[in-house]
Amino acid sequence: MELDDLKQTWNTQTNDNTLNNDTLMQMIQHNSTGPLVGLKKAFSKQYRFIIIVAVFVLLQLTHGFTSINVIMFTFYAALCAGLAYFFYSNYRLVKRMEKMDMEMKTTIQQQISLLETRLQWHLTAVRIALLVFIALIEILPLFQHSRMIDKWHILPAYIRILIYAGLIALQYFASRSISRRKYGNYLAHLKELATQLQ
Repeated sequence: MELDDLKQTWNTQTNDNTLNNDTLMQMIQHNSTGPLVGLKKAFSKQYRFIIIVAVFVLLQLTHGFTSINVIMFTFYAALCAGLAYFFYSNYRLVKRMEKMDMEMKTTIQQQISLLETRLQWHLTAVRIALLVFIALIEILPLFQHSRMIDKWHILPAYIRILIYAGLIALQYFASRSISRRKYGNYLAHLKELATQLQ
């Protein structure tokens, strides 16, 4: 019933071509369908997923303590910690935005801009992490051998380079698409509503 009421309010307001601030803030902060709720759910899911991955990675570290495994798993753990912090801080930012009132138009617009910037940083950081991971796979065997990585190095260098290039291209396009699908649509809707505030 709540959604029907919101649709009816939206239709009556758009017919008059005047949306007042109370209606806009209700649409932004709506408990079940608003863009803030969607963003909060998306960040919350990612935060929980990263914690599960981090626990899994740390459990795998107990299977062998070669220096290569420790370096690789430390990198994974640091990456997971950074991502968990990113998603949790964005979750808290969105949660604070839910409690704002209509006099905070500039603050809401600043928060939206901050979220967009942070999502861009996230994409850049994930790309850099992939490059660091590739560098670790290629450099670490020079110092100590590991069965896991030695099997990879049996492949000729040009095949590994092609696989790395494909992985980088896939990660570039997939991460943009996934980010747009998970967060971009909500941010665009939120931005559109925020610009209509008076």
